[in-house]
Amino acid sequence: MPELPDVEGFRRVLRECGQGRVIEKVAVADAGVLRDVSARRFRAGLEGHRLSAPERHGKWLIARTDDGPALLLHFGMTGRLLCCAPREPRHRHDRVRLDLGDGHELRYRDQRKLQGLRLAGSEAEVDHLLAGQGPDALAVDRAEFCELLGRRRGRIKPVLMDQATLAGLGNLLVDEILWRARIHPAAPANRLTEAECALLHSGMRRVLSLSVRAGRVPGRPSWLTGHREEPSAKCPRCGTPLRRGKVDGRTTVWCPHDQPERAGR
Repeated sequence: MPELPDVEGFRRVLRECGQGRVIEKVAVADAGVLRDVSARRFRAGLEGHRLSAPERHGKWLIARTDDGPALLLHFGMTGRLLCCAPREPRHRHDRVRLDLGDGHELRYRDQRKLQGLRLAGSEAEVDHLLAGQGPDALAVDRAEFCELLGRRRGRIKPVLMDQATLAGLGNLLVDEILWRARIHPAAPANRLTEAECALLHSGMRRVLSLSVRAGRVPGRPSWLTGHREEPSAKCPRCGTPLRRGKVDGRTTVWCPHDQPERAGR
């Protein structure tokens, strides 16, 4: 599932493939990925406009044009953005294509179509679409981060995954960040000590920085992520067998030795 590092990678694709180029043609192969806009209005709104520098907020990618509407992309669980040459064969999950000339095409590819593409006619509409998002996880400072957690009574894993609290974190990232901070995923968010909150924030910044560089959450041998799918997986830090369970319905992996459950939670 695309998380903040993946979407940052898609932002680079959009910048390198599309920035400064005119959208000559929009081809909608499957309108099922369009949200609150018809295929006809989607095409009319974008064709002839030049793409400007793209931005990202959490898991959202914002593709503004110099003198027209903005395209907002949310990748759901299986969405991708690819830069392709026109001669490359079409994939059966290529739902929307932007022809940019000079041998460049942007393709939105998505198998499950759980999210998709939106068109905003003004900055006010962009702000409206992003209004429910919390601060971006890569940009939030420690003081604001700890203040946000201190106001939430829920368990720390679902709190960190709540996009209204903090934008950009998903299942893999949160498990990795909590493992590094040695915090149990079911620990109450508002009962973390100041030291724990600081450690959690610094771990989040480190994980995000390395993941953005890789364009995904890397499955390195020294990371929890590198072992979570192994049968009889062990903690790469202490060698204890990893635990797997559900926290608020989400598959969760943790080390029972390094992340002990708290009494009276």
